[in-house]
Amino acid sequence: MTDVLISGASIAGPALAWWLAQAGNHVTVVERAPGIRDGGQAVDFRGRAHMAVLDRMGVTDAVRDLATGGTRLSVVDATGRTKVSLPESFTGGAVEIERGRLARLLYERTRGQVEYVFDDSIASLAQTAVGVDVTLDSGRQLTAGVVVGADGLHSNVRRLAFGPEEDYVSHSGYHIGLFDVPTSFARAGADLIYNEPGRAVSVGPASRGASAMFVFHDAALRYDHRDTDAHRRILTGAFAGMGWIAPELLREAATAPNLYFDSIALVETDACVRGRIALLGDAGYGATCGGMGAGLALVAAYVLARELGGHDPATALKRYESRILPYAAGCRKVAAGAGPFLAPPTAARLWMRDRMYRLLSSRAFAGMLERMSVKAAEGIALD
Repeated sequence: MTDVLISGASIAGPALAWWLAQAGNHVTVVERAPGIRDGGQAVDFRGRAHMAVLDRMGVTDAVRDLATGGTRLSVVDATGRTKVSLPESFTGGAVEIERGRLARLLYERTRGQVEYVFDDSIASLAQTAVGVDVTLDSGRQLTAGVVVGADGLHSNVRRLAFGPEEDYVSHSGYHIGLFDVPTSFARAGADLIYNEPGRAVSVGPASRGASAMFVFHDAALRYDHRDTDAHRRILTGAFAGMGWIAPELLREAATAPNLYFDSIALVETDACVRGRIALLGDAGYGATCGGMGAGLALVAAYVLARELGGHDPATALKRYESRILPYAAGCRKVAAGAGPFLAPPTAARLWMRDRMYRLLSSRAFAGMLERMSVKAAEGIALD
């Protein structure tokens, strides 16, 4: 019997697996992808709680060794001239690392103690008096004392145990596309963002060269989040006629092997536990972007592991739920405005946002900017 079965091998899942394995638990992690997924956005850690968990895991130095070094966010006009910049501390926190690099670091730290099952997913869950009977898509059957869904915005565990996605995922009407591009598109030390009303194109340095981001608003748009060919067509249509270097980046999107595309959304629920099944990270209370997802995932994994180590499963999961949901709510508030922050819908809103950036980047408001960026991250006291 597996003590804990975790669905998802990005950040939250391996982080929880590390803590549980250290305590002597038999842990199995199931991941739909054929392996650890590299690439993705840069994620950051900020504030005492985030950094404390990194320290207690013993990975702070490794994360710093793999860090991006931080990049400022510079708004540019159609010629590429910088209009205003936000400092590295606002966009990158205390330390910033690419999502794929962090996921691989956590995987390498756990693979010797944890069973990883790739290219598979949970097909069914049935709770009993002593555990959860699980059947995988491959046909394998196993029983776990606790099942944890750490499988992201489109969580399979949430769908099976809690209900359909539309009951929990709140869409903003904004959509985001991310993919790698050649280094020649980037400017050292800065993420560049160009806007037209309701649309944003951004490019910045990455370990693999450079990374491009497209953000736009279309509240009526519907698509399969796994249909990459459809995503390429959507981007081409949504950014037709866009200025700056958008046409060149769209040509890269047509063949980019690691294109990520999804809606900017929030997972909103008043419960993340059902019996012996719990949701962790983005699956239970996360956001597509802007909600400090990586820091929230590591803190939540730490809290869940601590509770499981000190109580019976039913008590532990309820204690975890009562502690983490208020903290996650504060992080979601920060994420709620991610779409308009990146791509204001009108020319007037664009002007107002750039004016706000200028105020926030001035010396007079520098302290306030730093406090804004860490307040939600520090909204929990760790044991």
